[in-house]
Amino acid sequence: MNAPLAHTTVLLQEAVDALFESVPETTGKPEDGAYVDATFGRGGHSREILARLSNQGRLIAFDRDPEATARAAEIVDLRFSIRHAPFSQLGELPASSAAGILMDLGVSSPQIDSPQRGFSFRFEGPLDMRMDTTRGISVAQWLADADLEHITEVIRDYGEERFASGIAKAIVARRQEHGPLATTTELAQLVADTVKTREPGQNPATRTFQAFRIFINAELEELQQALDAALAVLQPGGRLVVISFHSLEDRIVKQFIAKHSKDVYDRRTPFAAPKPMHLRALGRSRASAAEVAANPRARSAIMRMAVRSATLLGERV
Repeated sequence: MNAPLAHTTVLLQEAVDALFESVPETTGKPEDGAYVDATFGRGGHSREILARLSNQGRLIAFDRDPEATARAAEIVDLRFSIRHAPFSQLGELPASSAAGILMDLGVSSPQIDSPQRGFSFRFEGPLDMRMDTTRGISVAQWLADADLEHITEVIRDYGEERFASGIAKAIVARRQEHGPLATTTELAQLVADTVKTREPGQNPATRTFQAFRIFINAELEELQQALDAALAVLQPGGRLVVISFHSLEDRIVKQFIAKHSKDVYDRRTPFAAPKPMHLRALGRSRASAAEVAANPRARSAIMRMAVRSATLLGERV
């Protein structure tokens, strides 16, 4: 039996510190509250949250990866529960029930480093990339039927790849001549043969793999739904902490917090009082130089924080 793949949690102490910091709107102690780890992964943040909770505190975790939920079953703690579900289902939790919600986005090290999951161009494996291997279609299955325009759009929009058109044409030509792509190394080699120039130190296939992973898991759509749900689930004074690892994710988080950190004026009734803002932005943070040196995957991490405003519990968001 293979040993579990290692995972180093990024911004571990900083994220949980931000989650537990008390604010004037709250009553009671942070350690007595109910928290949500929206992306359990391998449980680094969850275990740290549990270590800080009192006996009255509670933690609910979400993850759609069955390997992650299997690891969560190792936590024997009556204060903890795990749901095998995407974090877009946050809205199923009771309104105003959470003192804090943490989202650690992207793919975990064990997912990347497991060849059979198909996330990495560094290992030979099936071209899968599904976060939840119990449902949906793999990247290989999608590429077997997708048309040229759709493949180009996905690579361009989700990978921010300037050679998207050429890569998509190569994929379709390969499919017509030799059959669909089936493995990670086949895709990586095809991209390398197509992209003749790339930034120093970056594998030519990096952006294409990112694009297909984001698309096949609907990651950006899931994120937007989860953020919207968080507004309803957070109690007044509750903390929202989100760690992202690439610009597409961070842009959504940044714009979401900015949008809901402003009073809303109705142009149809210019003299009416504005609807109060839902959030108050608390800034952003990045991994320290020491953490990046110890864990290079922390280099691109950006943590954004916000607090739920003390508005009426019955408001519509």
